[in-house]
Amino acid sequence: MPEFDLDALGWNDELAENLTPGLVPGRVAAAHRGAFDVWTADGAVRSRLPGRALHDGLDVGVGDWVGLGDGLIRMVLPRRSAIVRNAAGLTTTAQTLAANVDVAFVVSSLGPDLEPRRIERYLVTIWESGANPEIVLTKADRLDDPWPLVAEVESVAIGVPVHVVSAHTGRGCDALRARVPAGTTAVLLGSSGVGKSTLVNRWLGDEVMATKETRSDDDEGRHTTTHRQLLTLPGGGLVIDTPGLRELQLWDVGSAGLEAAFADVEELAADCRFGDCTHEHEPGCAVLGAVESGELAHERLHSWRKLQRELHAIAMRHDALLRKQELRKWKLRAREAHTRTRLR
Repeated sequence: MPEFDLDALGWNDELAENLTPGLVPGRVAAAHRGAFDVWTADGAVRSRLPGRALHDGLDVGVGDWVGLGDGLIRMVLPRRSAIVRNAAGLTTTAQTLAANVDVAFVVSSLGPDLEPRRIERYLVTIWESGANPEIVLTKADRLDDPWPLVAEVESVAIGVPVHVVSAHTGRGCDALRARVPAGTTAVLLGSSGVGKSTLVNRWLGDEVMATKETRSDDDEGRHTTTHRQLLTLPGGGLVIDTPGLRELQLWDVGSAGLEAAFADVEELAADCRFGDCTHEHEPGCAVLGAVESGELAHERLHSWRKLQRELHAIAMRHDALLRKQELRKWKLRAREAHTRTRLR
C-alpha cells in the first residue's frame, strides 16, 4: 500500500505529545461494521477495536487520529472538533459523523429537499462541534430563479456563508473547492440524493464515489454512499463524504450551539423586560414583539422552542443514564468488597 504523509493529513506536535509511546499514529479514513481503515505513514491498514474498548464504548469516527498497537486501535487522540449525533432509533448512543473537521458543508438541493427547519438543526450541531458551518445549495441549473429559495435559507443561516452550485454545469464548484485549501478537512452532510458524491467526484476529477441517476418522479438523486469516507483532494485538502442522513437527532448539545444558530432570537431576548422571560406571554417580551411586527418569523421562534425542549429532554436522559452507570459501579464494588470479606 502507498505511504501517507501524516503532516499533509493534519498531524502536528500537539497530537504527537498525546500519543502513548510505542503506538503507531494514523488517521481513520473509513468506518465499516466493526472495522476501520486507518491511514498510517506505512500505508493503509484495516483495524478494529479490542474487546475491552468495545465494552467501554470507545467512540471512533472518520477523521479521528488514533494510536495503533498490534494492529488494533488502542486510543483515540484528543479531537479539535467532532460532529456527533444521537444514533438513529430509540437508543441513547453517540455516533460521531466526522472528527477533526475545519468546515462542515450542509448540502441541500434547490428543490423538494430544501427545508429551513432541517438546516437549523444541522447548524446547531455543527456550531457546537467546533467546526465552521457553510451551506451548499446544489442543482441550481434546474431552476430559472433560485434566489427566493436562497433568501429563505439565508434568513435562518445567520452569519453562515451560502453557496449556490451546480455540479452539472460547474457553477460555483471551483469557488467552493477553494474553501478546502491544503491542511483543511471538510465534511459534506445532508440527505440522500442532494449531490454530495457528485460534487466530490467533480473535485477529484474522476468517478471515485458511486452515484446513480436521478428519479424521474421528483428529480432527486438516489443514495449510493454506504459509509463515511475520507478522501484527499488534488492540490491538497481533505473531504469526508457521508451517506445521506434520514434524521439528525441532537446529542448533548450545550447552549453555545443553539445560541450561535439562533443568534437573531438570542439578540432579541437580551432586550426583554424580564431577565427570566420565557417568551411565551410576558409583557415587554422583545421576542414576541418581533414576531408581531414581522421582524421574526413565527416558524423560527417555534423551531427555537422545539430545539430547546429537545435539548432539555436529552440532558435528562443523560443524567438518568449516568445515575444508572454509577449505581452499577457501586453494586460491583460492593460485591467485590463482600467477596474479599468472605475470603478473609
